Amino acid sequence: MAKFRRKTCIILVLFILFIFSLMMGLKMLRPNTSTFGAPFGLDLLPELHQQTIHLGKKIDFQKSDRINSETNTKNLKSVEITMKPSKTSELNVEELPPLNYFLHVFYYSWYGNPQFDGKYIHWNHPVLEHWDPRIAKNYPQGRHSPPDDIGSSFYPELGSYSSRDPSVIETHMRQMSSASIGVLALSWYPPDLSDENGEATDNLVPTILDKAHKYNMKVTFHIEPYSNRDDKNMYKNVKYIIDKYGNHPAFYRYKTKTGNALPMFYVYDSYITKPEKWANLLTTSGSQSVRNSPYDGLFIALLVEEKHKYDILKSGFDGIYTYFATNGFTYGSSHQNWASLKYFCDKYNLIFIPSVGPGYIDTSIRPWNSQNTRNRINGKYYEVALSAALQTHPSLISITSFNEWHEGTQIEKAVPKRTSNTVYLDYRPHKPSLYLELTRKWSEKYSKERTTYTLDHQLH
Repeated sequence: MAKFRRKTCIILVLFILFIFSLMMGLKMLRPNTSTFGAPFGLDLLPELHQQTIHLGKKIDFQKSDRINSETNTKNLKSVEITMKPSKTSELNVEELPPLNYFLHVFYYSWYGNPQFDGKYIHWNHPVLEHWDPRIAKNYPQGRHSPPDDIGSSFYPELGSYSSRDPSVIETHMRQMSSASIGVLALSWYPPDLSDENGEATDNLVPTILDKAHKYNMKVTFHIEPYSNRDDKNMYKNVKYIIDKYGNHPAFYRYKTKTGNALPMFYVYDSYITKPEKWANLLTTSGSQSVRNSPYDGLFIALLVEEKHKYDILKSGFDGIYTYFATNGFTYGSSHQNWASLKYFCDKYNLIFIPSVGPGYIDTSIRPWNSQNTRNRINGKYYEVALSAALQTHPSLISITSFNEWHEGTQIEKAVPKRTSNTVYLDYRPHKPSLYLELTRKWSEKYSKERTTYTLDHQLH
């Protein structure tokens, strides 16, 4: 009898542990909306917090994805290990899957190394200080020191590469096309301008266009919040992009319901500029209007807060995207709000582009921001996001990101690596290509479903 009771107790304890683990996993998949009120919630977004933190990039949330036990383990007495790039899953161009031009991925060309750039760029990202000195003093300061110590929680299969290296660009195009991604949305600053941690990259655009064309991919532009961005210089920069790159066969155009094929511009941190300024550029009566001119296009605003919907309408934008790969971080990035955002967009004839990501972790550059980490859960987090996006029947889907390593949102191949004081996260027990393979699976599913509901919409 005692033996039976002991066995029953063991089974009960194991069952309770299983339920607890399951609940923790689900919590990571669908975070509490309570995040909004937390100390590091929307405070991270420029202009939404009085002390605007210029964090280099899109709010520069650069990082990877890690959770408590998944944080960089320092001071390990282990030897340095780096896995070599895998040659498996390499496909010839003719063996690559059909591309889905309704699936876009955010792409960054701001990385540099001594071989191609004379120094490391972005891999040596500084550790950003918290704006509250009382919190800042509890965290490390300084810069990362590549190649073994980089500003990321993951380590690229290609190492601390240069975005100028033609073989790197080629490999990236191959990886993206193997994932059935048809369009890369290139992070873009005007000539001679860059983010505060990088250098000018506009001179890379011709090579990126050429390499994309080789793989039948298209390139669209993700306009970053460059210094003093306004309606006048936006007109000038849109004109520059279309005049200089518009005739390239890899230059992306989206066919609208009216049959027009127009360039598309994602506008990061669009909410920083007042709607009246945008209206000058984006409405037919505006003083700097691009409408019905050779420089007309589809301008996609970043929606962060719910109230931005009405500013976006007033501004004359053609659609919205949500960018952040952190479910629960902003109103726009929360999966539970996508159905109502799609309804709003349909009502006002806007394009809704939900942004999905494989996870989020930026603690290598924002060590105080662990509450916004989203565990990848071996690909489950990504698949939940993709499923939520597909349920809204979107015209387009964007992926955050191909290679934003600082924020740990990358789907690019990553490998296991450990040094004497750092253990990087990786995709094990899966292959380095896990997120490319998942993207391909969902791209094919999206392509089939989109064909069905687009046809159904046309018939009714």
